[in-house]
Amino acid sequence: METSMMVWSRIVLGCLVVMLAPAFGRAQVARVELHVFESRTLSDEEFLTGGKEGKPVLLGGELRIPKLGTDRLPAVILVHASGGVSGYVDDWAQSLNSLGVATFVFDSFTPRGIINTINDQDQLGRLAMIVDAYRALQLLAAHPRVDPKRIALMGFSRGGQAALYASVKRFQRMHGPPGAAYAAYIAFYPPCNTTFLQDDVIAEKPVRIFHGAADNYVPVGPCRAYVERLRKGGADVRLTEFSGAQHAFDWAMLKTPVNIPQAQTTRRCRIEELSQGRLVNAETKQPFTNKDPCVERGTTIAYDAEAAARARAAVKELVATVLLGK
Repeated sequence: METSMMVWSRIVLGCLVVMLAPAFGRAQVARVELHVFESRTLSDEEFLTGGKEGKPVLLGGELRIPKLGTDRLPAVILVHASGGVSGYVDDWAQSLNSLGVATFVFDSFTPRGIINTINDQDQLGRLAMIVDAYRALQLLAAHPRVDPKRIALMGFSRGGQAALYASVKRFQRMHGPPGAAYAAYIAFYPPCNTTFLQDDVIAEKPVRIFHGAADNYVPVGPCRAYVERLRKGGADVRLTEFSGAQHAFDWAMLKTPVNIPQAQTTRRCRIEELSQGRLVNAETKQPFTNKDPCVERGTTIAYDAEAAARARAAVKELVATVLLGK
């Protein structure tokens, strides 16, 4: 008799086959595998207090192996933004595959019944995707074609926040997989406006942040301050800003800027973890929620060809150094 977990596994795999079937035709990929792995849906408070219970969820993802053979390859795990797995995530996966790097793109939303969180960020705790990223690492570290010592994490916006703060040692101790760690952390336009306890103590691995200086969705200012704090602690961290670039500057589909009038943004908010698990508005010291008066609506996303090209060159250089050993 099938268990509920087995039924969900078949459902998730079925959805993946439908959504990802075109990937099998890509010339630069030797093999595509669809994987299901278990994660937990934690609230931010549960995450910050080390909670392990949460609601179990089966997530699905696509692993692309770019080369034939039996050797172990470097890999990059990609974490999507508030809009879900979008075209630019696929573009990045193909670019990385062309370098001889395996990629794993997983979907944090669909198995949780979420289409996107653009207009309602309360549908999923901000930190839940860090748990997903740790579980994805656990999955890939055990794969026979992946080198567990050469796996990087890369994320965008909400996913960029997950990629950035997955480097925090406190979070790794509470939720990270035993015996596995990321080799690098790459965050595109992540929110940095939350100060967590001990968030300046991070892994001794490269952290790279790419941001548009004209971003009105997730302003770069708080990332400047966070990077400065990290540098004082001796971290290998670098923030690259692109003048005039807006949010999602690497998405070629957005050659004409797109205004999203109802998109929630915390651009005017400063949030801090006052005590373990207690997130407050840094100005009022009141518990922070997305109903806080500082939360606004209305943002812009737009492609910037020059910024995108420079970011791709920088990521290629990092991959060559850290993952390919060139």
